[in-house]
Amino acid sequence: MHIQSRLFLTIGLLATIACSSDDQANNGRREQTTPTVEVTQARHGSLPLEERLSGVVRARNQTEIFPEVPGVVVEVLVSDGQYVQKNQPLVRLRDTEARERLRQSQAGLEISKAQTMQAQALLNQRRGQLARSRALSAQNMESVAEREALEALVEQAEAGLMLSQAQENQASSVLRERQTALENTVVKSPIGGTIGQRNAEIGQVVNNSTRMFIIGDLSLMHIEVILNEQMLSRVRIGMTALITSTAFPDTVIVASLNRISPFLNPASYSTQGELDVPNSGRLIRPGSFVSVDILYGETEQATLIPNSALYKHPRQGVEGIFVAPTMAREITFADEPGTRTPELFGPTPVEFRPVRIIAKGREMSAIAALDSTAWVVTLGHQMLINDAKEARVRMVEWPHILNLQRLQTRDLINLIKDQSDS
Repeated sequence: MHIQSRLFLTIGLLATIACSSDDQANNGRREQTTPTVEVTQARHGSLPLEERLSGVVRARNQTEIFPEVPGVVVEVLVSDGQYVQKNQPLVRLRDTEARERLRQSQAGLEISKAQTMQAQALLNQRRGQLARSRALSAQNMESVAEREALEALVEQAEAGLMLSQAQENQASSVLRERQTALENTVVKSPIGGTIGQRNAEIGQVVNNSTRMFIIGDLSLMHIEVILNEQMLSRVRIGMTALITSTAFPDTVIVASLNRISPFLNPASYSTQGELDVPNSGRLIRPGSFVSVDILYGETEQATLIPNSALYKHPRQGVEGIFVAPTMAREITFADEPGTRTPELFGPTPVEFRPVRIIAKGREMSAIAALDSTAWVVTLGHQMLINDAKEARVRMVEWPHILNLQRLQTRDLINLIKDQSDS
């Protein structure tokens, strides 16, 4: 039988449990019946040791986009969920003022260049006069005082040229700055990725602190987890991790721990680990929280049972399991040649046994002193607490039980309601 059909049978069983009190009120005295429960056979093996952590999801290269210059938005070129290339325009700001400042700086640079040319020409003139004065002085046709005066004029012209060149460089720098400011009136994407959380509308006044978008590469997610000092003694880079979430309850994502920061926070004595998870199906969303189980070893060999088999007896006050002690022998007998094990089996004896839990995992537990061939009750414990000595049993497989365990209580209630409505 398929898991889906078994699930409906299980839901029907839960609905019977939920409605039993109403049936007693409506029918008065009710004939005692043998309860029906679900059972599965225990297993022998080792239980994975795991460290359960909460993870925060970020997209690869996820970053916030702010404008470089203040201004008024005149055009928004992208929308939420749109993929953009690196350097693709996202928003245009009003650039009238920036263009005017650029024209002013261009004119200032041209003036500075003209002043530099004028200073160069003056210097050339003074140098020529000094050269002629030196020639005449060598022939005793000009006085030393006249030559020294010309030398001072040459130095003055050289200083004037240096000043003009510095002013030209300054004007050129202002021009480049204003060219950049004009270019920055177009806000561009710093990376290739998907746009989200748009906060830009036409007419909006923005400045350097206005976050306009978030962008990231959704094809690869980074999941950040916090590791304390004790965890670092057993958790290592490369260990397998299982990622689950209420957003995808029927899926377990297998990944590896890729990085661990070597520096501890001095206040919390913890550090950060990171997992890289391919996200081609867009199953994981940035900003969400997920559960991360890092598998760091295994327990000793023991009997394994699903966690749903564990039950705290309301009268005895201890945790244990309901077992069908003779079922293994009865099933063997039913499987003789020419016979077929029925879907609903029994009645067969059942009894409650306290157990010692060696280790408890996310879906199963390791139990001491229990035969690995034992059949344990996984659903219907409430029907057995009133001194029930036997029960009819429906045998189910582990995948069905583990899938049922992953369902939230609200999911079960909705399934029961849907089943009853139909």
